[in-house]
Amino acid sequence: MLIQSTPTADLEKLTWNWKGHAIRYTVQGAGRPLLLVHGFGAAIGHWRKNIPVLAAAGYQVYAIDLLGFGGSDKPALSYTVELWQEQLKDFWTEHIQEPTVLVGNSIGGLLCLMVLANHPEVAAGGVLLNCAGGLNHRPDELNLPLRLMMGIFTKVVSSNLVGPFLFNRIRQKSRLRRTLQQVYCDRTAITDELIELIYTPSCDPGAQRVFASVLTAPPGPTPAELLPKVQVPLLVIWGEADPWTPIAGATIYKQHAESAPLTFIPIPNTGHCPHDENPNAVNPAILEWLATL
Repeated sequence: MLIQSTPTADLEKLTWNWKGHAIRYTVQGAGRPLLLVHGFGAAIGHWRKNIPVLAAAGYQVYAIDLLGFGGSDKPALSYTVELWQEQLKDFWTEHIQEPTVLVGNSIGGLLCLMVLANHPEVAAGGVLLNCAGGLNHRPDELNLPLRLMMGIFTKVVSSNLVGPFLFNRIRQKSRLRRTLQQVYCDRTAITDELIELIYTPSCDPGAQRVFASVLTAPPGPTPAELLPKVQVPLLVIWGEADPWTPIAGATIYKQHAESAPLTFIPIPNTGHCPHDENPNAVNPAILEWLATL
């Protein structure tokens, strides 16, 4: 399938007012609704290689910037997965109002799983792409030295003195590129456009406070806690070469597939963001699965 990529700048940018905050979103196409939810530090532009393909196949495709990211406002709040779950549910109530397939990458995948589990009236199905196991690591998931290091790091990040300096270092375009090189196998997918869609929102007022809040937030529920509550079919896609959410962590989904309608598709030689790095594999997989619903 040929990639029908829409440059980020060409996606129609719409604004929704949620709790007094401006939320950026886009919508394209007509048909059964899909809601795309990005991961940490990303935005609706991360779906630029997927939105036009899914819309052309006969779906109404929504993509939304989570509060604190992309073109959405970045207020000084405590950012949690529960806050974003509420945002997604309220967006659905106001804009969609019919059973929807939720599609999410990384933290976005975990948020979709939470909505599927806790608000079944919203859901027709779910697509999880390298789904995160939590917003942050849980202490019991780390060995003692790493646990101590992470504790020090979170204190530094949230420091009013050192935090802004550290954030300005992390968000440099050269550092963003090196970070993406850790999680994208195909380095040709790390384009200037991709760097820009991550870098630009980091320049917004409040972006540093969002970064600090997210990195010090509770991890939220685990997929193991959520999966038994999900009543709709799931498609789980996993880039096999992801060092951030290794495919070894997908065992829970393979086990769930033994007793529930879950399709698991590994994507070889692909990292943490398979929808962006390898859309020629991901888009057909999603469309074939959608046709079975």
